[in-house]
Amino acid sequence: MPSPSTRRTLLPPLVFAATLLAALSCREQPRFTLDHPLADVGFGQRQTAGLLACDAIDEASGLAASRMNADVFWIHNDSGDSPRVFAVGPKGEHLGAYTLLGAKAVDWEDMAVGPGPVPGREYLYLADIGDNNAKHASVTVYRVPEPVVRADQEPVESALSGVEALRMVYPDGPRDAETLLVDPLTRDLVIVSKREPTVHVYRAAYPQPVDSVFTLQPCGELPLTMVTAGDVNAAGDAVLLKTYEGIYLFRRSAGQRLDEALQAPPLRLPYSPEPQGEAVAWSADGETYYTVSEERDGIPAFLFYYSRKAEPQG
Repeated sequence: MPSPSTRRTLLPPLVFAATLLAALSCREQPRFTLDHPLADVGFGQRQTAGLLACDAIDEASGLAASRMNADVFWIHNDSGDSPRVFAVGPKGEHLGAYTLLGAKAVDWEDMAVGPGPVPGREYLYLADIGDNNAKHASVTVYRVPEPVVRADQEPVESALSGVEALRMVYPDGPRDAETLLVDPLTRDLVIVSKREPTVHVYRAAYPQPVDSVFTLQPCGELPLTMVTAGDVNAAGDAVLLKTYEGIYLFRRSAGQRLDEALQAPPLRLPYSPEPQGEAVAWSADGETYYTVSEERDGIPAFLFYYSRKAEPQG
């Protein structure tokens, strides 16, 4: 007799058949290779925004730029921390720590900002999807309304209510993942796995259930490995994926699903690797992308950025 938690993930025969068919149809070979040189698409080399002033940010794993709070960034730690996010200013100033009430932090690996159930509101999405040993029966993305933060405020300690837990399983067994994408146009979620020689892409179409565990839709593979982060710009037409060694830009056409945009050859962007750099985020206006390093071997954590210096070529 399956346990109640197991029973919730069992699918009716017709649904299971449809899921299996989708999985089989997506098991295609990657459509491109990554043997091209660094592309000149208008972004300059790395600049330093500032040192992260909050000592509690000691293993930054997720980064997002607020679109409703000017000059505010959100950061969370890797596994081992409590379920909280940190607000920082444009030069790394400490603005506050915000705990998600009712959430757990098993292995938070990425975050995003984007729309949610209430039109016109911005939400924070925290991805508890890390699974180094591929043993977790399900993974969770927490969604909570984004609070108001001022870039000049004194640091605060606060709690966030209204947290929703989106619990999901992979159709082909547990996987380690560190990349969450939130589609600003459709509110779909896309997860990209980390460790395989060709990583896997999964989609959760909006609206995602909040009262039951649901199964992600498999959406193909990418010829990347060790993918540690990603982000979608506010316009929804440019996607970043980051590995330890590079950052790649995928352009999205009108009417194209977010996961479909990842099947076209990307452009490689400027990137100077940091100590255990695992995060990337677009600025609110899409003219700059940011990365953040972890505190390692006595080297403090910095917020870095790469700004557009010209219109993209080609």
